[in-house]
Formats: sequence, C-alpha cells, structure tokens
Amino acid sequence: MDGLMDHHSCHAQLPEVITMTRKPKIDDTTTIRDINLDQEEVHFQGERLTEQRAEQVAEETLAKLRNKNLIPGGKSLSGGGKHSPTVQFRVPEELREEVERRAAAEGVSVSKFARHALEEYLKAS
Repeated sequence: MDGLMDHHSCHAQLPEVITMTRKPKIDDTTTIRDINLDQEEVHFQGERLTEQRAEQVAEETLAKLRNKNLIPGGKSLSGGGKHSPTVQFRVPEELREEVERRAAAEGVSVSKFARHALEEYLKAS
C-alpha cells in the first residue's frame, strides 16, 4: 500500500496531491516505488491516505478475501492437497439472511458457517 505507480519513470515530478479514482493498470511499463504517505498527500476513496490508514485498508482487504476463501494456496478441506468438492443448494431468502448475519457475527464466511452447521447436525444424528 505504500507504493506509487508511475507509468513513465520514477524520476517524474509528483503532483502535490495524488487522487486515486480507479484501480491503476499495472503492466510491464509500470514502476512502483515506496513513498511516505505521511509526507506525500495521496487521496484514496475520497479521503487522505496516511501510513496508518493504508495499513488498515490492507488489513480490511485481506480479511474480506479470507472470508471469501480467496487466499491462493489455502489448505484442502479434503486433506492431502486434493480438491475440496462443493455442495450447492437453495434456501429461502430469510434463511440466507439469517445465515449471513450469524456468519458475520462469528467473523466467518457463509461457507464456513454452513459447513460447521452441517457437520454439527450430522454428528448429532
């Protein structure tokens, strides 16, 4: 999060205020360099981005990815590095909303919450 993209050269003059309005395109011509966000003024989603806020945004982004199970190289639920099969089924809207609320309250994804509930149900029967 402390990198600044400069598509031409890292020697280019920085404007006094940098505003990020969209995701930057990163390609072979992109140079990324570290900047001190407490010294350089960079705006992200309408607010001043400081070193502390950049760390917070990074942590929030990683938490969202983890909740969506989008972290590459995650452990296989089946073990042995095998692909974990998926189970998909329909539920009433009210049930989906309740599951989403409960999963969020527990800080887990809907998938993880449902998997745990199914495991507990099968153990009890």
